[in-house]
Amino acid sequence: MHPLLEQDKERIPGLLRKTVSVAEKYFNHVDAIPPGRYVSDIEKQHLPEKGIGAAATLEYFEKHYAEKIASSAGARYFGFVTGGSTPASVIGDWLVSTYDQNVCGSNDTIAPQLEHQTLYYLKQLFGLDESYYGTFVTGATMSNFVGLAQARQWVGERHGVDFSNDGLGAYPIRVISAAPHSSVIKSLAMLGIGRNAMMRPDTLPDREAVDIAKLEKMLQDAAGPVIVVANAGTVNTVDFDDLDAIGALRLKYPFWLHVDAAFGGFAAISEKYKHLVNGINHADSITIDAHKWLNVPYDAAMHFTRHKSIQLKVFQNSAAYLGDPEKSPDFFHYTPENSKRWRSLPAWFSLMAYGKEGHQEIVERNCDVAFRLGEALKKMSQFKLLAPVRMNVVCFTLNQDNLSFETIQQFLIQVRDQGKVFFTPTIYKGVPAIRAAISNWQTESRDIDLAVEVLSGIFQEMDR
Repeated sequence: MHPLLEQDKERIPGLLRKTVSVAEKYFNHVDAIPPGRYVSDIEKQHLPEKGIGAAATLEYFEKHYAEKIASSAGARYFGFVTGGSTPASVIGDWLVSTYDQNVCGSNDTIAPQLEHQTLYYLKQLFGLDESYYGTFVTGATMSNFVGLAQARQWVGERHGVDFSNDGLGAYPIRVISAAPHSSVIKSLAMLGIGRNAMMRPDTLPDREAVDIAKLEKMLQDAAGPVIVVANAGTVNTVDFDDLDAIGALRLKYPFWLHVDAAFGGFAAISEKYKHLVNGINHADSITIDAHKWLNVPYDAAMHFTRHKSIQLKVFQNSAAYLGDPEKSPDFFHYTPENSKRWRSLPAWFSLMAYGKEGHQEIVERNCDVAFRLGEALKKMSQFKLLAPVRMNVVCFTLNQDNLSFETIQQFLIQVRDQGKVFFTPTIYKGVPAIRAAISNWQTESRDIDLAVEVLSGIFQEMDR
């Protein structure tokens, strides 16, 4: 064994203690660390011929890089729909790296069994039928990919074509969605369906939810099996398609229904909001993201399907040493990855530690403070709400004539550089806008009050 490896193996307890001290320093000062910051490109260095050992490497990292980390897992990060990491999920994630299990085999280790248990918990949390088969993947993008890959296979089989074996050929597939997330479009490109396969029916007036009548007209005109992607929580305004109404259309038209519920699916755990996902069990496949509102570390998401056999056709691994895929329950036959990180363990820890009640409190508190921000913005002449606050995202803009996207960007750069709160820009129905996505387990009213103070102060500086 190389001397440095042997040395570090002997010193693991001390190395872990030093690592904990670095982590403690971050957690103890997380509120003072900017939630967003600009970090210039670093000068690339040559790979060292001789290493310096784990302890010296940790010291080097802490000295040169740790101070440049952003608190994007903190209470005042309102950029992407990013939760954070609950204390229990951090414990689980550290153990994932410690145990380093490849969660593919069924009985070689407890890891796959605990993953199945976690998925069973999650089906109960989201009110999904027992018949759904669940898998963990890396994020909402890959979950959408898995669902659309099955949908592609289903459409082909309706026409006597096996896409997973024979390829797409010249057969066109049509996908319908009123306000698809960018990851859906990306998945269409990766799957060979193509971005241009997306057809967008009109939304309801001043909404991001699909106009059911316009959707039905597209289904009539399609004259054959298509894929419908419904939204359970859009990223700009957390709008929901009428899933019951879409489900009813399946009695008249052949289509695969994929529901993108990346974070809106968490409405199901609250009595206040669960009506928004009524009809979700009509779905053939469902995307729900864990590193959003479940507040577990990157990367983790779930995919649920009613068509386990179709998922197997698409993702089965044919290596002889892996056995007969028809008889194997192993995860590598059902997901894009052959090797799987034990990404369900942080979710298991968090679900066990806080239960449904704890996670419901996070969701409802995040929504409450989002409404608080919305009400504050209504009272400020400098800003304008672009949509009603439905759950945890506030979509607003500067109250200026001839507003450009560049102006929004410059405004948000100044907000970022103050180091107290962080937002991202967006476009809503052609209007340059700001999106405040609130999904962190720590965010409270005082964080919103500080955000309002910062927004108002920066606007006044720009207006001088």
